[in-house]
Amino acid sequence: MRKNFDKKHQLYGKTDIFDFSSKITCKMSQLTFRDARQEDLPFIVAIYNTTIASRMVTADTNPVSVESRQKWFDEHSPSKRPLWLVEDENNTILGWVSFQSFYGRPAYDATVEISIYLDERQRGRGLGKQILQYCIDKAPAFGVHSLLGFIFAHNVPSITLFEKMGFQEWANLPNIATLDGVERSLKILGKRIS
Repeated sequence: MRKNFDKKHQLYGKTDIFDFSSKITCKMSQLTFRDARQEDLPFIVAIYNTTIASRMVTADTNPVSVESRQKWFDEHSPSKRPLWLVEDENNTILGWVSFQSFYGRPAYDATVEISIYLDERQRGRGLGKQILQYCIDKAPAFGVHSLLGFIFAHNVPSITLFEKMGFQEWANLPNIATLDGVERSLKILGKRIS
């Protein structure tokens, strides 16, 4: 078991549940980005599932299972569509970031959707800016010319982060999602990479 998660790891049905009660401390220091491995998928899913209840980050309304995310995981590759775990100098997993193909057609090959998910204790610490800058810097090596962020309009912290990093609103899809009976709009923020 990875040292940043408690040794309490229980399986309930098809969904992995992790006890996130241990305190994680992280100084603003060197981040490490490494390619995700199959054994990392439970941690990726656990971090993702911590964002669902906020109704700010994802359109999923219930926790997802490791099994349900396997196809998505397999669509990533270190050479074209990376899925990176972000770790600190102690190899503590702070979060993850992925490049995902946009719209799945060859003409869009140089455009990717970027997704950043942080462990809930790491949010609000400036890590998102460091991670997003890393992605901007690395995008050309993957043949990426345009980065997209699909962000709910009410997710002001994420919109602010992306705008500070030079992303602009390229689309606004009004009231296309319903979360707990409330209609929510989705913004697509984009950035061209030279």
